[in-house]
This record gives sequence, structure tokens and C-alpha cells, in this order.
Amino acid sequence: MAHTSNQGRREHDARVDRQLANGVIGPDRGCAYHPCHHPSQDCSLCYCPYYPCQDPMLGEWVRSNRDGSPVWSCQPCHWIHRPDVASWILERARERGASNAEELRRSVPKAEVEAIFRRRATSIMVLGTTSGAGKSLMVAALCRILSDMNIRAIPFKSQNMSLNSCVTEDGDEISRIQELQARAARVSPMGCMNPILLKPMGDDRSQIVAEGRPLRDIDVATYYGEFTLGEGLDIVRRNLEIVRSLGDAVVIEGAGSPAEVNIYDRDISNMRVAAMADAPCVLVVNIEAGGAFAHVVGTLALLPEPDRQRVMGIIINNMRGDPECLSPGIERVEAMTGVPVLGVVPHVELNLPDEDSMGIAARSGDGPYVAVIRLPRISNFTDLDALAMEGASIHFVTSPEELEKADMIVIPGTKNTVADLAWLRITGLAEAIVSLRGRVPILGICGGYQMIGSRVEDPLGLEGTAGDHIGLGLLNAVTRFQKYGKRTVQVTGIHLSTGSPVRGYEIHMADTEIGGHEPLFLLGDGERRHPEGACSEDMVFGTYVHGCLDLPGFRRHLLSLCGKSPAGIAPPVPDEVMETSLDRLAAAVKEALDMERLLDIMGLRTCAG
Repeated sequence: MAHTSNQGRREHDARVDRQLANGVIGPDRGCAYHPCHHPSQDCSLCYCPYYPCQDPMLGEWVRSNRDGSPVWSCQPCHWIHRPDVASWILERARERGASNAEELRRSVPKAEVEAIFRRRATSIMVLGTTSGAGKSLMVAALCRILSDMNIRAIPFKSQNMSLNSCVTEDGDEISRIQELQARAARVSPMGCMNPILLKPMGDDRSQIVAEGRPLRDIDVATYYGEFTLGEGLDIVRRNLEIVRSLGDAVVIEGAGSPAEVNIYDRDISNMRVAAMADAPCVLVVNIEAGGAFAHVVGTLALLPEPDRQRVMGIIINNMRGDPECLSPGIERVEAMTGVPVLGVVPHVELNLPDEDSMGIAARSGDGPYVAVIRLPRISNFTDLDALAMEGASIHFVTSPEELEKADMIVIPGTKNTVADLAWLRITGLAEAIVSLRGRVPILGICGGYQMIGSRVEDPLGLEGTAGDHIGLGLLNAVTRFQKYGKRTVQVTGIHLSTGSPVRGYEIHMADTEIGGHEPLFLLGDGERRHPEGACSEDMVFGTYVHGCLDLPGFRRHLLSLCGKSPAGIAPPVPDEVMETSLDRLAAAVKEALDMERLLDIMGLRTCAG
């Protein structure tokens, strides 16, 4: 087919020349067309200097809508918008004195870039014999190991069910564990890494967050009966294609077990995704749960033969003690299945956020007794991790009697404010919390903030039961649910009382109107700062900012009101603690596994040096 016209090429090159002269480095969020390819794209080479590359992996010839002439379309190409690719090309171009598109092509030929950066990532899928096998942290470990080898890894989980979520820089809501995996890979978290997030609402209904934005509420029967193989599959396929063009390796996490025979033909989180990505798989089993060998053999036996052939290795996880004692079992399993065991990963003590409410546990410390209300639909409880790092003793409580020792009360986020507010009254916790007003600091975050106000108005029944609902009355605040949609945004600012910095993110559907209280925070920069949250003279605090305790200023202010000082030397900030844990995890996994064999499975053996 004929090339794009010379005139079109000259016009394109003129735009590249302007880019080289003026330059936008990184994402250009001020551009009216951003994001024209994918969120968080690097716009430094908005107009590709190699256009039209005629590379079948990056584009295709199409007919012009204007006159029917052949035009090279690179609409699905994200390769040139990878931050590492774009920055490397520009750095080489500057070093070699290129000032226009033609000079750039000569001095930095596309073949040289291709020798370093893959046009399409290789993939591997981490499956688990059960939930809790350790898939999530295994993905994080592999991402950190690959990153240490200068291989750009991108985590991906097509469908996740979790109430612990966070917001990316582009305002996409994703599971907290995918954010942790992105941190492990040293890449910015993006909505495409977790295209379907299910947030349970109780009973058999969940909210679907699709591509970072709330889509709709759905019941289990409709989700598997209508959504997964239609709209859901399209969402997964679209975002898998994006992540495969953003790095050198995509590390895909499965969900639950790949051998759930009751939903196997409608599952879009395991083997169907592996086939889409043409990804080899490794199967992780938690030895501590018992029955590990039976789980491995049973899982593989239940998989159809084409899927079984994708499983190239087994990882035994969370071993306490000498792994040599497993040798007879490993030999038997390898003989029965024909799948090699790649290693036995030891139990590693880590300080990382829990993925979901299964991980909720008390955390002992010598500091204040912090009573966290264990709401039935609790979400984002990792907000409290930072208090534990200061030596506070964290206790998740479900009865009034458990508040008797409290030095501080925290009402965390929830997926259903109205239902959990009713639960507080039924259990007697509402009355007990109100009785401690002025005696201990009380902090409400997001849904907890809504509950401690005077009223929650839900005329459309977005929380389940339409009407007005009386709050705890600890703050003069009225919350209104008026539309189906969320505010999802990262925020920074200051704590008004101490002037100390605060950062975090907001994820909420309703708006709250405050009367007669000082704001808790000022968010934003300079003249654009706006008040957020509320605080009272009797130590009641409310905010929508998840993560508001991560920085030490506001956290220590709260603890100082408890009448007990945090013991010991101030610990590292949570970011540093997580980095240390991720490095420790990666080192343990790398030491335990046959990494040469794993890299061979991934097609990355040449990078092992």
C-alpha cells in the first residue's frame, strides 16, 4: 500500500520540530486532548518522529475518511508514550545534537530504540490454588525483582473485589493492592492496571468501578449472567492491550482459584485473561493453610487441558521451617503433574497494607488504645496503619464494652453509610460513642465523617433505603446523596491547627455541608486553597481525606490529645516502611525461586545478567 502523502509527512515533521524546540516533558494534562491514548501517558513525543513507521505491531493502514487514500493509523500505539521510551529518545536526541525530526530519525533510529525497549510486553500470570495463596504479594515481589533488573514491569489484575481502594494521579479508583504492586514496579499507578473493581455493598450486590470510574451496582447473578462475557470482557481486553504496550513485562494476577468449576465458563479474571495475553502461568499455593499438595494436584486436574498446558511452574509460599522436609512431596507432585516446583518461598514478616477485610487484626503497641469501629461494610481501613507505626495499639471493636479502654475512637470508611449507621444503633455503639464525646478524640473518615454528622439525606435511595437518616450528631453536618457518581481525586494541603502538611485522596459519592465548625484542613495551593472537613472544640474530627494520617503532623496532633505520648523514637514515614518491606519481600522471593527458569518462562532470559 502507498505511503502517507509527502505533504502529510512534512506537516507531521513540522509538529515534531516544534516539540523539539519547545518541548513538553511528561504528561500534558493541560492539553484539551489529554489523554488521547491512555491515562498517565508521556506527551513528550505527542507527534511521533518515526511516523509512519509501518510497524504491524504498532499500527495499520486504513482508508482516509476524507478522500479514501491510504493513511497509516497508529491510534492503538502507546509505545512512543511510555515515559521511559520518550525520555530516552529525547535524551539521546539532545546528546547527538538533533534539532528537527529528520535529524532525530538519523541520530536515534527506531531500530536502536527497539533494541532496548520492547514494542509489546511479554507476560506472565500468577495464579493461586485458593484465595489467600499469596498471589498479590508474589506479583509485587516479581515486579520489584524485574524493576531491579531495569525491566519495566506493569502489574495487572482484570477483576478485583476489595473495599480497600485508592485514587491515582489521573483520578482513577483502583484497588489498594494494585497501587502497592505499581509501587513495587516503580511505575505510576493507573486505572488500566485494575480495569474492574468490585466493591461489595452487602448481601449479593456490588458496585462496579470500571476503568477507574463507578459504572453501576449489580447483583451476582447479573454480573456473571450478563456482564462478564459482554461488557466486562471488552473492558478487560481493552485495558490489557494498553498495559501490554506500556512496559517490557506484564505481571498478571489471577483472582481466587482458576479452577472454580461453577463459574469457569464466565470467569474473566484467570485463564481467559491468560489466553488473551498468551501468558505462561505459575501456580502459587500457601503451605501454611494445609493441604498444599492436594490443592496443587486438584487445581491442575480441574483445568481443561489447553489451560493446564499454560501452567509452567509451581511456587510453594509462606514456608516456616526447613523447606527440605517438603522434598518427598515436591518430587511426587512433579511426577504426577509434570509441572516443576520453582521454589519454596519462606514466611517473611512485612509491614504492608492489607488487601481486604480478611486482613483486619489488632495491632499491639505501647501507645494509646485506638478503638476502630469494625463496621460490617468497612472500607479503606488501611488509613489506620500509620497510627500503629507510631506505637498506638489498634483494636477493631464491635461492641460498646470494647470502648471502655479507648483513648481514641476512629469510625472508618464504609461502602454503605446508611446501613452501617443503622448497625451502630442496633449494637449500642452509637450511644456509647456519643457518651465519650469530649473525653477522647473521635475521628470520622469518609463514611465515618458522614455518620458523625447530624443527618444523612438520601432521597434517591443510593445507599439502599431512600429518605433522611439521623446521624450521631457529633458535628453540625448534613450529608446529601444526590447523584450516582464519585469524587475521586488526590489532594494535598495543610492541617489548619498546626500548619503541618497533609496528603491523601478522596473517594465519595455524597457532599457534606458544615455549619458552625472550623475546617479541619485547607486543601490545594495558594489562593486556590479550600476548606475541607470539620473539627469541634470537644475533639471531634471529620474528613473525606483517606490517608490523612500518613504524614506525621496531623497524626501526632491526634495522638497528643489522648493523654499518652507515643513511645520511642519517631518511626520512618509509611512510604519508607513499605519500600523496605518490598525490598525484603523481593530478596526472599529471588533467593527462593529458580529465577533463571522463571525468566526463561517469561521470555526474559537474555536480561538475566
